[in-house]
Amino acid sequence: MFRRVLIANRGEVAARIIRAAKKLGVETVAVYSIADQDSPHLEDADLRVCIGGAQSGDSYLNMRALLQAALQYECQAVHPGWGFLAENALFARLCEQQKTTFIGPPPDVIALMGDKARAKETMRAAGLPLIPGSDGVVTSLDEVRQVGDRVGFPILLKARSGGGGKGMRVCLDPGLLGEMYEQASIEAEKAFGDRGLYVEKLIERGRHIEFQVLADAFGHAVHLGERECSVQRNHQKLIEEAPSPAVSEELRRDMGERVANAAAAAGYVNAGTVEFLMDEDGSLYFMEMNTRLQVEHPVSEMITGIDIMEHQFRIAANQPLALRQDDIRFQGHAIECRINAEDPFNDFTGSPGSIERFEPPEGGDGAIRVDTHVRQGATIPPFYDSMICKLIARGEDRQRAIDLQIGALRRFTIRGVSTTIPAHIALLESPEFRSGTYDTGIVPRVLTALQRQGGR
Repeated sequence: MFRRVLIANRGEVAARIIRAAKKLGVETVAVYSIADQDSPHLEDADLRVCIGGAQSGDSYLNMRALLQAALQYECQAVHPGWGFLAENALFARLCEQQKTTFIGPPPDVIALMGDKARAKETMRAAGLPLIPGSDGVVTSLDEVRQVGDRVGFPILLKARSGGGGKGMRVCLDPGLLGEMYEQASIEAEKAFGDRGLYVEKLIERGRHIEFQVLADAFGHAVHLGERECSVQRNHQKLIEEAPSPAVSEELRRDMGERVANAAAAAGYVNAGTVEFLMDEDGSLYFMEMNTRLQVEHPVSEMITGIDIMEHQFRIAANQPLALRQDDIRFQGHAIECRINAEDPFNDFTGSPGSIERFEPPEGGDGAIRVDTHVRQGATIPPFYDSMICKLIARGEDRQRAIDLQIGALRRFTIRGVSTTIPAHIALLESPEFRSGTYDTGIVPRVLTALQRQGGR
């Protein structure tokens, strides 16, 4: 195992890595920007180093500063967490070149899966079903039009690189194709330095389902079941649950096995997530693979009892994966709410500022988990992701998990900034969510209805 690891991230991500490292007896070096110099998580690290200014490009995206810090503090490994450089193949390669272990997949695999068109072809060859669309990157408007005519409108234009909804446009009408194509190309180039797009048939009223995988360097891979991530605003997830109410045991077993085999066939190593879109008929179609640990990984940990980040460390240290598929049992139901400093009734506008009161709910017997770096008096800066914490509840069944989560949200006191808690409560209490029949359009439907009723 490593003696010391550099954490190339901030906030709640860094706090989660520190907890896993302490469990394994690994020392941590936490980097921070000027804006994060008073972040509470720094107190829990063994060593701290400022790497630059408030803007991400001057600090958490500054590869040279991060690599220099790893060398200066004699770190054997770098954990990128999620976000920032977690899926940057160049950064992983530079770590490799200076003989510092990158806790994540090999650079070539990150590059392969980061190119959405190549990733789709790889997964198609490995036996995963794809959404009808272009065979690869489209190079002209005429080519987009041909694909649209073949699969039928509406269609979805998606950036080849990156994620988070950037470089994505829905085209409902062929007459709007030129405008949508130009907008998506420009946004993709600004966000990722790559104008490349591919085209998919738009699956309306779809559901976002993802499978968690772990794979070692010896060709062995397992899956930890699926998560439902359909509760989204602006293509960003708000609530996740495991298991999905839309996935049967038979589908979980079949697709999970295919996902694990596909990851192993692609040479994948470490933790990763294979994402699918489910249509109204219950069929799953591969969308992409995220070559990192997901924000929502705690729901998988809660129902399996497996510490995914601990396995990340062990796999990166070249240890064989001790888990076998038959060892993994799914017990109960878990729901996660991402509590952000945002105004959910004003298009989720950010609400940075000082946390005047922070009183998380207590949850006996491990039913409630709070993942956070925040303490009373902490500041949510305007430069980064607005997450305050993640609240996870586990019950013996789905309805019990929902009730526990609503109760925990009502007991959670956060003052000083606007938060998404009212939106979480409204969504969890909605008949649509409780029935388990929701799709990716649930957020605007529920919040619009709530505002019309004067229930803000």
